[in-house]
Amino acid sequence: MATSDKQRGVLTGMVAALAIVIVVLALAILLHPVALLPVGSGLDSRLGWGAMWLILPALCLLLAIGRLASHRFMTPEDIDGSGLTQGSETARIAQAVIQNTLEQAVLAALVYGAFCASVSRGWLAAIPAAAVLFTLGRILFAAGYRRGAPGRALGFALTFYSTIALAVLAFVGLVLRLLGP
Repeated sequence: MATSDKQRGVLTGMVAALAIVIVVLALAILLHPVALLPVGSGLDSRLGWGAMWLILPALCLLLAIGRLASHRFMTPEDIDGSGLTQGSETARIAQAVIQNTLEQAVLAALVYGAFCASVSRGWLAAIPAAAVLFTLGRILFAAGYRRGAPGRALGFALTFYSTIALAVLAFVGLVLRLLGP
């Protein structure tokens, strides 16, 4: 089966994001700069560290919601909201960005917590790295949305792959803890 131009564009974005996520998270984990680590090593310090970095996904969601609210206020055809109107293309795109950002933020919150609880302290530098990748991904996703799937692929994949990488590492950390002494 031959791939379409759109599929090749999406694949390019996915591969680029995967390479970026691997390099950034690997550097964060291997170098684990002290400034990117929690002060304490107890579970409360670790979970607090992860929760603190959730401000970046939260800000992404806040900005996406604010962008749609501002658009609705300034656009007579959209001011009544999606429950009462069909909505303009701009409103529908903004709502799609909000929906995807909400899904990604909830997943990130769950994974960041599990990651903080299941890996060694030095690996926690991956949390701020993932939060920055999440933010960059959301910016690129929203900026590229009108260009279709290839336009938003890099942004989506940066957000998703950074969270998935932490989820896999958290799961491995959990298994090792269960099998350990």
